[in-house]
Amino acid sequence: MSEALPPPIELAREPGARSEEEFQTEVRAQLRRNYLSHLCHGLLGQTGFRLLNAPTFIPTYFELLSGSPFYAGLARALQSFGMFVSPILGATVIEHRRRVLPVGFAVGAGMRVQVLCLGLAGLLLTGTWSLAASLAFLTLFGFFLGMQGVIFNFLVSKVIPVERRGFLLGLRNALAGITATSVGILGGVLVERQALGNGHAATFLVAFVLTALGLCALLFVREPESPRVREPSRIRDRLRDLPALLRSDPDFTRYFIARALATMGRMSVPFYILYAGTRTPVGGTELGWLTGAFVASQSVFNLGWGLLADRWGFRLVFVSAVSLWMATGFVLMSATTFGMLVVVFSALGAGLGGFQLSAQNLVLEFGSRHNLPLRIAVANSSSELVGAIGPLLGGALAVWVSFVSVFWTAIAFQAAALWMVLRHVREPRRKPAEGGRAVSRRRT
Repeated sequence: MSEALPPPIELAREPGARSEEEFQTEVRAQLRRNYLSHLCHGLLGQTGFRLLNAPTFIPTYFELLSGSPFYAGLARALQSFGMFVSPILGATVIEHRRRVLPVGFAVGAGMRVQVLCLGLAGLLLTGTWSLAASLAFLTLFGFFLGMQGVIFNFLVSKVIPVERRGFLLGLRNALAGITATSVGILGGVLVERQALGNGHAATFLVAFVLTALGLCALLFVREPESPRVREPSRIRDRLRDLPALLRSDPDFTRYFIARALATMGRMSVPFYILYAGTRTPVGGTELGWLTGAFVASQSVFNLGWGLLADRWGFRLVFVSAVSLWMATGFVLMSATTFGMLVVVFSALGAGLGGFQLSAQNLVLEFGSRHNLPLRIAVANSSSELVGAIGPLLGGALAVWVSFVSVFWTAIAFQAAALWMVLRHVREPRRKPAEGGRAVSRRRT
């Protein structure tokens, strides 16, 4: 179904610009090079960023700085707020460009600078100054991450055919998991020994080095020029286009609502490790092993999720992963030993990883390419808006009610997301693609 947007906004193919057939020919010609470049970029980048996004180091760090679990939720809320405000900006920056890689490189560098500053703040500042600076840098990290979510997903949609994305992203995450598991355990050792005087800060510096090396891999990507782009537009103009975009594809609209509901379930994730500490002692060593279990499971399962997506589509991955993620809340509430916690964090890694993989890639399969940046932006922004609200609500519940109330609330939102997708969102690969034919589920 085509999107009913005002005709003057869309650009026809310019004289001398390549056709869709020429574009696809170059995509196939550069596929091996771009495949390997994205694999290396993801391997190093995912290894580093998982140290920040794992439900271990950041929550314990901010509780240590503040003395309250509320700030563990606030830290994630501010990161999500940064990710909420920037996707539309990212879309307007790239949707009129025939090549988006230079912008992506600049935004990726901005992300990594915030990781560096987060580590340096922990080493050079103390007390309230350290807490305030760390919250600010995490918010800016989220801001650049929100833009990156639009830019790099759009880049992947250009250079990697849909039937090859699942395995690439799954393999990338699986390989990153092998290294991230070891790095996570190393981070636990750094925390245990208070390396450089602040083990958490030392871990963030390790993350910066790894992600900076990953960014360099993008230098080898060869991005073809898009055959069709949009005219440059202001943010407020693109916001006016949203109602037409949402009306044009009801399945997409229902999908992004379901994604937002599932994202609300993230309210519980920062409190897994804090609740675990009330059930059994969790020091630096245990922190490292739980982080390793989380990232290893996330990575191994992402390879399976990717294969499943290539064969049956990301909708099935979404449903399966959210179901597994929801189940971890039930198991956590009955956990009494460290061994059970390892199982919980392993299952959490698998479920949360599959949700993130499917949520980020399912949006690429709705509608047409020239409106893809806006679709990515609206889906990401809506998710991160509730992603900002959720941890704040979770923090308030954790402080004034109980950790268990946080987990039950998250489970309710996850169940609502599953119902929405199962009942109201069709598999997008059954629809005609931009070229007019349905996309095959099988890899070719």
